[in-house]
Amino acid sequence: MIPNTVQLLNDDFSKINTTTRMIQSNVVHLATHAAIVVGKLEDSFILFGNGERATLIEVENWQFDNIDLIVFSACETGLGGNLGDGKEILGFGYLMKAKASIASLWRVSDGGTQALMTAFYTTLQESKTTKAEALQKAQIALITSPDSPNYG
Repeated sequence: MIPNTVQLLNDDFSKINTTTRMIQSNVVHLATHAAIVVGKLEDSFILFGNGERATLIEVENWQFDNIDLIVFSACETGLGGNLGDGKEILGFGYLMKAKASIASLWRVSDGGTQALMTAFYTTLQESKTTKAEALQKAQIALITSPDSPNYG
């Protein structure tokens, strides 16, 4: 959907391949499972396609100053709890230190997430809107479309 995009799937979607690619990327989209485990910082993680996990502690130490946008289209990646010093309340998106991040505060369905992200990236590419405006337009389109997985 986006020119010059690199997809890492299954075993290729490993921690090392992903972090290596992130050095070269200005937009990163992680469509995978993740969990914030309240009270257990070391048990909060992002799951990779090969079964590896990156803990919240590891993610906080990643340094990618070139990332303009990081998207975590996984359940509750923007939700935290009282795990430590309070930063994790903002979730994985905040800890990545990107210029902008999108993460979820609730459980999301695969179909709903795909529809939202497709509308978001389409709007972002086709119009001269900000990331926030593109997300808002995508959300409105998803809510009001009769073809939406969440319509009605």
